[in-house]
Amino acid sequence: MAKYNIASTFKLNSGYEIPRLGFGVYQTPPEETEKAVLEAFKVGYRHIDSAAAYRNEAGCGNAMRASKIPRSEIFFTSKIPPRGMGYDLAKAQVETSLKTSGLDYIDLMLIHSPFGGSAVRKGTWKALVEAVEEGKIRSIGVSNYGVHHLDELEKQIAELEAERGGKGKGGVISVNQCEVHPWCPRRDVAEWCAKRNIAFEAYAPVVRGARFGEKVLVDLSKKHGKTEAQILIRWSLQKGYVPLPKSVTPSRIKENAEVYDFELSKEDMDTLEFNEYSPVCWDPVVSPLDN
Repeated sequence: MAKYNIASTFKLNSGYEIPRLGFGVYQTPPEETEKAVLEAFKVGYRHIDSAAAYRNEAGCGNAMRASKIPRSEIFFTSKIPPRGMGYDLAKAQVETSLKTSGLDYIDLMLIHSPFGGSAVRKGTWKALVEAVEEGKIRSIGVSNYGVHHLDELEKQIAELEAERGGKGKGGVISVNQCEVHPWCPRRDVAEWCAKRNIAFEAYAPVVRGARFGEKVLVDLSKKHGKTEAQILIRWSLQKGYVPLPKSVTPSRIKENAEVYDFELSKEDMDTLEFNEYSPVCWDPVVSPLDN
């Protein structure tokens, strides 16, 4: 794992490459977003994770243009918000996100949550499949989907293939993004995704700092001469996930990317295996199919 660096990528089912470390902008105020993203670019990040609901797609787009980094070298994600679910609303949101960000295409568009019920989820997915066919989006996926939602989506993809004329016409799942860390490991979801080569993205990878000071983290931090946040980001990378740390503080943005000069041993990783389910964010993953 030590051979990985900030430029390491994972090949998605869409055929595109996603950088294995992303920079999250959840709750980053719109007026601070451009500055934070430019800081992230400065230290080597090339993967930005936004969402329509964050109201900062414009700042991300501005930073991408101001950075002078070729567009092809930056991976930008947005998401269809819970209030934008359904075929027509999702189609409109794709156009809005393109216009707001000022981009010609979006690398990855996710369904932000599984809320809305089965028909609404299927309509939203169909809108994203069409956007890929139109060249507006390159890869599509979901966020906060539990195994029951994912199983349903596989069935819906098969239905769309039958309805729309054959193999590939139902789209391919490239990503599932959930809150994932040692205290909310979601092993069932991780296993489901791994079997299908679906990238498992981890938001809140440092648990919003809620576990800093716990003995296991303090011990690993001392052992490796790294911060507790770096230990948790490294854990996520070594699990094969795509962590999305967020910060607006330049020193922390830099620090969160300095996770490639050490490796957690098997014993270290084992000390971070807990039978605990303690999410610190919202938790649509466990919501019923008919919600």
